[in-house]
Amino acid sequence: MLLAVVRHAESTENATKHSGFYQDPRPWTGRAAHALSRDLVGLTPRGFRQCQWLRTAIEEFVGRDPYVCSSPYRRALDTVELVLPGRDTDVTELLCEQHYGDATYMTKRQLFALHPDTERDRQTRKHLWTPPGEGGESLAGGVMRRAVAFVEGLDGAASAVVAMTHHTTILALRSVLERRPVTELVEEARVRKTPNAGVLVYERRGGGFHQVDTAEPDC
Repeated sequence: MLLAVVRHAESTENATKHSGFYQDPRPWTGRAAHALSRDLVGLTPRGFRQCQWLRTAIEEFVGRDPYVCSSPYRRALDTVELVLPGRDTDVTELLCEQHYGDATYMTKRQLFALHPDTERDRQTRKHLWTPPGEGGESLAGGVMRRAVAFVEGLDGAASAVVAMTHHTTILALRSVLERRPVTELVEEARVRKTPNAGVLVYERRGGGFHQVDTAEPDC
């Protein structure tokens, strides 16, 4: 079995993160900010070009007829629709981005002013940081549990699977698939994240998954 873990193409949030979405003071409630992130944030023109590249890359890695799973976030679903148009897609909460609760789109200054008890974990133990408010989940807790459930659900799956997801969820999936501490992956991500439209390809053999390829767009 082949598994292609894909980060969605560039979104408007990725492109204008510090000039548009993060405002101080934030003009939205935490719930409204999360709804904006989940349901409204779409792709940029660069993201559309990355999807054109992904069409070819995905076919080269896993063939023309993979089983497709996706996060329900709009930027992930838009990427799937452009890369694999008309394809039936298993939309699953297991591939959601980390839920940042009341901290969604909140600047660090405002976050630490309102929730000073979160500063230590956010600054030095990011994998343990649990965002305040309804739905907030840590990488080491909620996101990892979802990643484990997703990988376990691949038993008996199709011979080729595409998982369209997000940066933080990819850290958790890599921890499970590569059997590496999530802390190690967080430190690597401080230097360089999996880029938008980046692809990580794994093959299941010998009772585990082994990374066999990786690619990223040149646009």
